[in-house]
Amino acid sequence: MQRSIWIRQLFALVGKEFQQIVRDPSSYLVAGVLPFIFLLLFGYGITLDAGVLRLAVLDQSGGRHSLSLAADFAHSPWFATRPVGTMAEAGRMMRDSAVQGILVIQQDFDEQLARGSAGSVQILVDGSEPNTAQYIQNYSQGLIMSWQRTALPGGNAAALPINIQPRFWYNPAAKSVQFLVPGAITVIMTLIGTLLTSLVFAREWERGTMEAMFATPVSRMQLLLGKLIPYFCMGMFSMALCAVAAVTLFAVPFRGSLWVLVLLSSVFMLSALGQGLLISVTLRGQLVAAEAGLFSGFLPALLLSGFVFDINSMPPVLQALTRLLPASYFNTCLRTIFLTGDVWAVFGPSLLFMGLLASVLLGLVYRNLVKRLDA
Repeated sequence: MQRSIWIRQLFALVGKEFQQIVRDPSSYLVAGVLPFIFLLLFGYGITLDAGVLRLAVLDQSGGRHSLSLAADFAHSPWFATRPVGTMAEAGRMMRDSAVQGILVIQQDFDEQLARGSAGSVQILVDGSEPNTAQYIQNYSQGLIMSWQRTALPGGNAAALPINIQPRFWYNPAAKSVQFLVPGAITVIMTLIGTLLTSLVFAREWERGTMEAMFATPVSRMQLLLGKLIPYFCMGMFSMALCAVAAVTLFAVPFRGSLWVLVLLSSVFMLSALGQGLLISVTLRGQLVAAEAGLFSGFLPALLLSGFVFDINSMPPVLQALTRLLPASYFNTCLRTIFLTGDVWAVFGPSLLFMGLLASVLLGLVYRNLVKRLDA
């Protein structure tokens, strides 16, 4: 008898819990939607393949062998090559991120090979992205060894008649920390900007103080700025701490201008805050708002901003999605300003997109506040 009562009580508790799960929309999100989306993100977004690598080719020799080697690079499935005429042009393209590496065939390449000596080839790579740089170096060395087997008379890869000289620009030691720390700052700033502000208005709704705010004589703009300014200051303070820690603790070089860093951080922070406030003013529950902030802000910044995984190695659909994420632009800007310097060919389009997105998001927040006031 007692056993049957115990079982009925257990079934009653289980039934009650199921009813709560059915009535809670976030349960469907956590149990059904998130696993599927995470699987897609991890399956398609996380890959160790390099994709097609952009390579500038500077042939200073112009001889038969150098032209043959350059042609092999041009027809390789690993590289998208762009012939250049001068080292200055190639360096400018790498600085502007138009290419990821430079193949330099030295002026005496054909002459040295004709004498049976080692012809010199330089491989210059962008060390601000060590993984991609390593791919370029390895693929280039493999392609050169394959070429010398077929193109040189009695070609023998083991003899190495070609002297390969790899060079890492912007990160000579190829330290991954110099590549990862700027990306980590991007994720942290997104977390502060999006996740924390996603709770701002939702907290007021849950506490019942939002109606009291609407009854006060404050204007809609005052209400928006009153929520925006404190978190903007918090975000900029956190950015300053992260920048100082990156330089002092992790020895990441800072080669850009301080005022440019402040400008980039301010515009990005406004876009992140706008996203979080839009979530908060739309969703009245803190739990749902936090989940939305985590899913729409933090996770994309972690997985799709180029923080760890190279955007160029992602499928075209995900690459298109990254172009809609302010974190991907900010991540590129941070790596550029820390490791390369002030490159306005990179900063200009990024500032334009982040500023436009911030204006749209904050405008939507303002409009939704008007709707709430009129309701």
